[in-house]
Amino acid sequence: MSKKPFVTKEQVEEIVKTYPTPFHLYDEKGIRENAKALKEAFAWNPGFREYFAVKATPNPFLIDILREYGCGCDCSSKTELMLSKAIGATGDAIMFSSNDTPSDEFKYANELGAIINLDDITHIDIVEKTLGKLPEKMSCRYNPGGYFKIANNIMDNPGDAKYGMTTEQLFEAFRIMKEKGVKEFGIHSFLASNTVTNEYYPTLAKTLFEIAVKLKKETGADIKFINLSGGIGIPYRPDQKPNDIFEIAEGVRKVYEEVLVPNGMGDVALYTELGRFMMGPYGALVTRAINVKHTHKEYIGVDACAVNLMRPAMYGAYHHITVLGKENEEPVKMYDVTGSLCENNDKFAIDRMLPKIDMGDLIYIHDTGAHGFSMGYNYNGKLKSAELLLKEDGSVQMIRRAETPRDYFQTFDYTHIFDKVLEENE
Repeated sequence: MSKKPFVTKEQVEEIVKTYPTPFHLYDEKGIRENAKALKEAFAWNPGFREYFAVKATPNPFLIDILREYGCGCDCSSKTELMLSKAIGATGDAIMFSSNDTPSDEFKYANELGAIINLDDITHIDIVEKTLGKLPEKMSCRYNPGGYFKIANNIMDNPGDAKYGMTTEQLFEAFRIMKEKGVKEFGIHSFLASNTVTNEYYPTLAKTLFEIAVKLKKETGADIKFINLSGGIGIPYRPDQKPNDIFEIAEGVRKVYEEVLVPNGMGDVALYTELGRFMMGPYGALVTRAINVKHTHKEYIGVDACAVNLMRPAMYGAYHHITVLGKENEEPVKMYDVTGSLCENNDKFAIDRMLPKIDMGDLIYIHDTGAHGFSMGYNYNGKLKSAELLLKEDGSVQMIRRAETPRDYFQTFDYTHIFDKVLEENE
């Protein structure tokens, strides 16, 4: 597959007249089409719901778009819960899945009516002590350990992950919770990350469906939902084939009818938590070439850095790069594309063949719509960029302003140390 920007050079040149680079830009049309497709793909399951992973893109404007298609919010912290409440998501429209969780966050989640998904069996006692009793609806996160395989390919290593309960703990947790008054149960599991294969979800689903049948038989628990979590990935590289959500959903349907329906569990609702799949391809980091360096290598410095997109620095992750206006030019030069942080890993690309880049060229970094802006930080005193929404009618809306020095020094406001220097620079 080829990777094409969802915006043209001419459009960006108009945008930068109002909003200087760098900025994250999101494609409303793409987000809507994808959310609609997911809803249609799983329409065969009446209780289906996508709980968007707020951690992936914690922007209320974008999450509100997804809520138009019935999506809920998957939260992992109090601030994510607060964001969800602020946009009107309450009750079972919120799934609270956390680990190493402070008790006050369980309390706040319960106040909102969120479904609490326990990561650890010891949290049963903590929730009970914190709330006075267990909620009537609860879920547990399952980790079978070992390696998760599809055919002969190892997809991930759940046994090395800090999340979830063992098989034995899961059964014991259900027994304890049932004794303590829980009436409706759910199962949650996340066994592989960013899979680009249509086989992952059906394979995961079969694993969870089979364990659900055993849980019901051995504990008598009334299992109302199974949360397949995330893991459906996106093709960061141009040679990768995108997942087909309709084929994936059909694969899940087949194992649903094979495992659950014959065991009297044909009314179980399915949930997903597809942060990356829902938003990743529909966001881009737009930056500008501001420096060229000829030393042992050829470097192109841009006005963005790992503060704006951490994944390449943190994981060595690949993000495709397009030089706007040069989409049809041959890649003739090898560059490291770098930011300005005092860290050698602050590189968006290493030894990347690209068209010749001139100073001032607009650089489009693909697939930053999830775990892009949200992972930003302020190292070297760098400030986070604005977030913009390219609307369906072609207009642009600012959905988060860029940070200012005043934001950076805000936690010192009680000292007034920075008052003068801020006034001088505003």
